[in-house]
Amino acid sequence: MDLLRELHPQACRIAAALRARGEKVAVADGATGGLIAASLLTVPGALDFFLGGGVVYSLRARDVLFALPRDAYKGMRGASEDYAALQARAIRDNFGAEWGLAESGSVGGSSHPTGAPAGRSVAALAGPAGEVCAVLETGSGDRTANMTAFTRNALDLLERTLAAA
Repeated sequence: MDLLRELHPQACRIAAALRARGEKVAVADGATGGLIAASLLTVPGALDFFLGGGVVYSLRARDVLFALPRDAYKGMRGASEDYAALQARAIRDNFGAEWGLAESGSVGGSSHPTGAPAGRSVAALAGPAGEVCAVLETGSGDRTANMTAFTRNALDLLERTLAAA
């Protein structure tokens, strides 16, 4: 896949930063459909820095991966900062990682269950020093292009935060 080849250098930089710190990440892909994890897994020896994760595309997947009661999401909407941050904390904690990276978005092509507009994505990162989010609004309903843009946004957030930490 050309996208994975394109993102491989960034994944290598992220891997080097995590390895240098002796830290690991767990990933909750949402509208990215596994592309965040796949990008990181292009790095040989990824087990050194990547613990795992999953694609959170249904309520059942959310329940299994995060093991949170349904009321933990009370008042939250998908593709929002609080929702993505909760998922980042939960994936980090459930996998015993130092970092949890989550993405929640609406890629387009169909209506989002919570009414989020197509082209909206929130990447959230929970780490040793707290949480950060990066919101992306493409304004597009192009599903494939949005998945790519959402993946880049999440990886950029992880790389920027590691570099500043």
